[in-house]
Amino acid sequence: MNKKIALPLQNGVLCEHFGHCQQFAIIEVENGAIVNIDTQTPPAHEPGVYPRWVAQYGVTDVIAAGMGQRAINLFHEQNINVFIGAPLIDPKEIVTQFMDDKLQLSANYCGQGDKPNKGSSNK
Repeated sequence: MNKKIALPLQNGVLCEHFGHCQQFAIIEVENGAIVNIDTQTPPAHEPGVYPRWVAQYGVTDVIAAGMGQRAINLFHEQNINVFIGAPLIDPKEIVTQFMDDKLQLSANYCGQGDKPNKGSSNK
């Protein structure tokens, strides 16, 4: 299974607030193994910008700690699956757990009044 997974980062670990991250890790996975990790600095955060920006990298999935429902919907419009409630740890460890189907997702940490959402596939 080949995937490109984007994760918002703050100081090298998953960022608690999706829209306030310093960088994104874009991790390529081929046949269940990580083959490349690229970090990109996102453009200025404006509503709706990140989903289009992330999509240009061919991302298939986004894993975040928290995200508002509007952003989730915009990612779905780009055919990108969204998984929220991930722990604030190293992105490589998150992707490894995700690919091994061992990633523990909890409540949406966004705090924008959205209901908890452990994962959301657009398919």
